Amino acid sequence: MRRTSFANWPCSVARTMDLLGDWWTPLVLREAFYGIRRFDEFQQELGIARNTLSERLRRLVEAGLIEKRVYETQPLRHEYLLTESGRDFYGVILAMTSWGDRWLADEAGPPVVTRHETCGHDAHGEVVCSHCKEPLAWENVTPRPGPGYPRKLLGRPDIRRRFKLDEPGQPSTDTD
Repeated sequence: MRRTSFANWPCSVARTMDLLGDWWTPLVLREAFYGIRRFDEFQQELGIARNTLSERLRRLVEAGLIEKRVYETQPLRHEYLLTESGRDFYGVILAMTSWGDRWLADEAGPPVVTRHETCGHDAHGEVVCSHCKEPLAWENVTPRPGPGYPRKLLGRPDIRRRFKLDEPGQPSTDTD
């Protein structure tokens, strides 16, 4: 079955999901954050089929989230290291963990806790405003088209409704 590509959608969530593609990819990234670097270690920790792991690592290397480096030449062996882009994905993993800890953990509590080495306390991921540092929640934000949104789509009634472009107080857009 052929998968629909979201790579060119005007939505960062869709583009990210296009990159991730399935549940194994974020789990491979999680293991990289836990310090796993070598193919056999990923395979052992995840219990993932070797061909599936090869494909996920290849995709992450091509996307620039992981860098493949030789660590042994006889026989040839590689390790997989997070790039700057890959390390920046940690906030996504923390947000998913925080949600899972709240809604999916059993009575015993979260299966893994995150210790913030800077202050020495256990912490959880939280999405905050980059300006005022207050938590962001769906009820206190408004999506609006950014500079990368295709201008030609802004004339469509469904898009205008989505971004509430016809409501007073909302930003005007030029669709010329």
